[in-house]
Amino acid sequence: MGAPDPMAPTAQSPGLQRERVTEVTSMPKPIVVGVDGSRESAAAAHWAAREALRRGLPLRVVHAWEGLPETAESESPSELRAPHYWARRVLRTVLDRLTSHHPGLYVSAEQIGKPPESALRAEMDNAELLVLGSRSHSGVGGLFTGSVALATVAHSFCPVALVRAGCSETDGRLPDGTGSAFPRAPYRDVALAVDLLRPSDELLEFAFRAAEYRRAPLRVIHAWHHPHGLGLPDADERARVRAAVEHALAEAVAPWREKFPAVYVRETLTEGRPAHEVPKEAGGAGLLVVGHRQRRPRIGTRTGPVTHAVMRHVTCPVVVVPHA
Repeated sequence: MGAPDPMAPTAQSPGLQRERVTEVTSMPKPIVVGVDGSRESAAAAHWAAREALRRGLPLRVVHAWEGLPETAESESPSELRAPHYWARRVLRTVLDRLTSHHPGLYVSAEQIGKPPESALRAEMDNAELLVLGSRSHSGVGGLFTGSVALATVAHSFCPVALVRAGCSETDGRLPDGTGSAFPRAPYRDVALAVDLLRPSDELLEFAFRAAEYRRAPLRVIHAWHHPHGLGLPDADERARVRAAVEHALAEAVAPWREKFPAVYVRETLTEGRPAHEVPKEAGGAGLLVVGHRQRRPRIGTRTGPVTHAVMRHVTCPVVVVPHA
């Protein structure tokens, strides 16, 4: 006899039972997290669970695996059944840990027989937020540079959250007087990078709602630089440009301040290239929200310079919001 299938639909498989219920009942869009058995995806799954509880949304856990077909597994040789068994165990392990650590979470799970990029792209049709783990190849400089994360962000049409390995609940909260954080401490700032040349309602709304859910301050960041000319601008010219940018930023944020009066907003202007300045100004934040301009045709895995920079250098969770 072969090893028992840990994902077989039994009375002890609440995740799969819930999956069936979602097919016949009307529910809000879930937060979707992709898992692969790595430390990064485990951190992403727990971050996604906390986000789902904050928002009152269901969580959907998916594992994409191009292995054996799910039918006629018992007729396959044992050396071929083993990978299938372990692939299913990845999903079962994550599901068990989520239900144990996050009481009250409504969670479902599914094994998908597709390449990860294709499976995740299909999930975007019915996801409020897609969450992925980071790939850390060479310390901080290698965060979020995995091929799956890059491809998913480049082709996304729903917000994508990227979470590094080891990210915990206390990482997003302020430390106490001893330098350590505790589970009920106030949340760190939500940081938002704004491009005044292409302001996005989707981006602003996501960041304000994220701050509202956390009861956290919102730090709005805009990096500016003087237009290139024949020479360096004098102090008066630089001050004039900065004042104009400051006014434009305040105007862009003002409607959202009115819509979210409970969110404390701090606007931060910094002079320099956005790809250099945004990662620095986001230091100490609990979450960074950036935009990704959708381009058609969407070929390859290219992202904008700011998105690429924060994917490489920012250690807190990053949400990339696509916009026109």
